[in-house]
Amino acid sequence: MLKKSSLVLWGAALFIAWNGLLLLFLWSRPPSSSSSSSSSSSAERSRLTEEVIRLAQDAETELERQKELLRQIHRYSGLWGRRRAPPKIPQTPSPPPVAPEGGDTTVLPVLVLACDRSTVRRCLDKLLRYRPSAQRFPVIVSQDCGHAETARVIASYGDAVAHIRHPELGDVPVPAEHRKFQGYYKIARHYRWALGQIFRTFRYRAAIVVEDDLEVAPDFFEYFQAAFPLLLADRSLWCVSAWNDNGKEQMVDAGQAELLYRTDFFPGLGWLLLAELWDELEPKWPRAFWDDWMRQPEQRRGRSCIRPEVSRTMTFGRKGVSHGQFFDQYLKFIKLNDRFVPFTRLDLSYLKKEEYERSFLPRVYAAPEVRVEELQGNQRRELGAVRVQYTGRDSFKAFAKALGLMDDLKSGVPRAGYRGIVSFVYRGR
Repeated sequence: MLKKSSLVLWGAALFIAWNGLLLLFLWSRPPSSSSSSSSSSSAERSRLTEEVIRLAQDAETELERQKELLRQIHRYSGLWGRRRAPPKIPQTPSPPPVAPEGGDTTVLPVLVLACDRSTVRRCLDKLLRYRPSAQRFPVIVSQDCGHAETARVIASYGDAVAHIRHPELGDVPVPAEHRKFQGYYKIARHYRWALGQIFRTFRYRAAIVVEDDLEVAPDFFEYFQAAFPLLLADRSLWCVSAWNDNGKEQMVDAGQAELLYRTDFFPGLGWLLLAELWDELEPKWPRAFWDDWMRQPEQRRGRSCIRPEVSRTMTFGRKGVSHGQFFDQYLKFIKLNDRFVPFTRLDLSYLKKEEYERSFLPRVYAAPEVRVEELQGNQRRELGAVRVQYTGRDSFKAFAKALGLMDDLKSGVPRAGYRGIVSFVYRGR
């Protein structure tokens, strides 16, 4: 700050000194001797007039040059100060009160977990393009790995995003049989540190978590802003996710982009959590495989998440620690919502547990049951919505595989399932 002030003072002094010398030069010129002829006197006056005009023009030009010099000094001294200062993190020491309907006082930071993908630009470009307010949705990029090119990409956004860096870059001690899973240990360590920064250091009330290989939909922020009050009000919920695990284009109804579900499966891939949940999870945070750990009954404790019919995120990160597991078969086909749904104007109370079960479950079990073969053969279309009934883990996996659903279960819960029910579109029905 001192250096910046001294540079500005130096520029001002230079400007004053130059113009002072210019005035001194004009005042100290000796008067011209009188001429006997009126023509020579007139010529002399004309010459002096021209010289004064030229000097005035030179002075004006120099004045503009000095003003530009001062502007440059001010601009570059500001940049120097920013380079030397620690990264500025938008903080809310006393988080603002949240309006019951998720009004403008809601502050939901977006935490972007990054490592060594310079393609984080694709993620950040969309976040910043669709972000309705920098104050209500500050973007904080937490970088692990120390990858220089990725750091340069993040820095290129200037003050539009905050850039924090994980201080521990070394390997994590792992059991001998887990050496090939070192990457999963580092990810869990990074998540713990980054979420700690959000909730402990910056003291936010809630946060939206995304990773550097996600692209967001136009109504990404609208969706989370509208669902946030629901998360506060219904303690049977523990997250809001932007992701539908079975959200391939042919398996969703894009015409019902406003449709939301409850799910017992933790989807991740763009999700909102409260600070209270982090208070609960942080003391027992796992050393690896954090997302599957979240799906265990001990963590979930019977709670559900909200998820959309049409995903509000899509992943473009085939390369990663999972080596593209599921990417070629499922993830690259996920339909990203492409139209804006005004969620904050919609009544989402149907997603509260009591009301949801009062309407959703009877509707499911009122649907006529058909066999998988009938569904595959496109038979009995006159029935409208139908139900395929499975009897256990093996039959679920067989049916899911036959119909193109993700067939794995985590802690006995199918992806996108609620009470064992997985809703999807098959051949337009």
